[in-house]
Amino acid sequence: MENKKKVLVLAFNQLKHDARITRQVKFLKDDYSVDVFCFAKTDIEGVDFIEVKQTPLTLFRKALAALFLITRLYKTAYWVLHAYKDQVDKLRTNNYDIIVANDVETLHMAFAIHNKVLFDAHEYAPRHFEDKLWFRVFFQGFNQYFCKLYIPRVARMTTVCDGLAEEYEKNFGVRPEIITNAPKYHDTEPTKTDPKNIRMIHMGVANFSRKLENMVEVVNTLGDPYTLDLMLLTPTYASTQTKMYVENLKQEIADNPRVNIIDPVRSEMVVDKIKEYDIGIFLLEPVNFNYTFALPNKLFEFIQARLAVAIGPSIEMAKIVKKYNNGVVSENFTPDSLALSMKAISIEDIDQMKLNSSTAAIDLSAEKNAEIMKLLCKEILID
Repeated sequence: MENKKKVLVLAFNQLKHDARITRQVKFLKDDYSVDVFCFAKTDIEGVDFIEVKQTPLTLFRKALAALFLITRLYKTAYWVLHAYKDQVDKLRTNNYDIIVANDVETLHMAFAIHNKVLFDAHEYAPRHFEDKLWFRVFFQGFNQYFCKLYIPRVARMTTVCDGLAEEYEKNFGVRPEIITNAPKYHDTEPTKTDPKNIRMIHMGVANFSRKLENMVEVVNTLGDPYTLDLMLLTPTYASTQTKMYVENLKQEIADNPRVNIIDPVRSEMVVDKIKEYDIGIFLLEPVNFNYTFALPNKLFEFIQARLAVAIGPSIEMAKIVKKYNNGVVSENFTPDSLALSMKAISIEDIDQMKLNSSTAAIDLSAEKNAEIMKLLCKEILID
């Protein structure tokens, strides 16, 4: 029997809560021999994990990196920030046929290992946190440099939505294929909405730039019978500012009977967990380029869970909600606007939107994305 081709998936993060990379590995593991380089593995049979400790950013390391970033010695800064250079020679000896590089942070290491790279850009890297001064000063040029250096050399490239794909093509001459953040298809039925208890859910990273308090304000404006559960992730590498933000949020809602923070579950368990709710909510102000074109896991998880959806006028998300008529899109990004849009719908409307999510769930599933990724890998091997 012919030996399987070898694929290395590079991810500078923990896979436990990274649904996109977990799906990516599952797409490939049956057809290829897959190794995953990451900080913490998840349970995927038939895959070998190369776990490393995340580079601790001590005060000295931060100062050293800042010096190299300011002086534009970006390759030197790279190995200070991502101190895994000692792994490169070991990984080369494995003779991989394809490297799947997740996010711009992995690109330099990927090309140090092998020149057949499939680059999956989860965000538009040069404008990732453009609303933050520290990003503009230290990392905007860094990300721009590695995009300009490597994107023209990648064998294939993918990203999450059309808005990001168009920006990459405009600035770097490569049009990525679209692989959305859709989970696998879930064969389930929508629940009937209880008019005395309309349950909303939001889940995701707890980040002050996402202004979670705006969604709390929405449910406060709506009043009874609406409630909101927040399933929040606070990464171990979260900044002190982020941790303080979460603590302040907890204090603000401590006496609010309509809002509750619940424990996160593993990414593959999210849909089954949230299908007991009625409405998935995400109000995301477009404070930077990536927020403007956000098309996140949670939207597709809402759909697979057969929920109605409540969002602001985010370009990519609104396209889907309007196409399938499975939710409400507010006029603007204020809590009052979204609350007003939600007040305009009835219980019957919510139940119909849930049914419409059932239609969308068939079209918007990981299975179609798997076909795209497998085809791209076949093309890389032929090239």
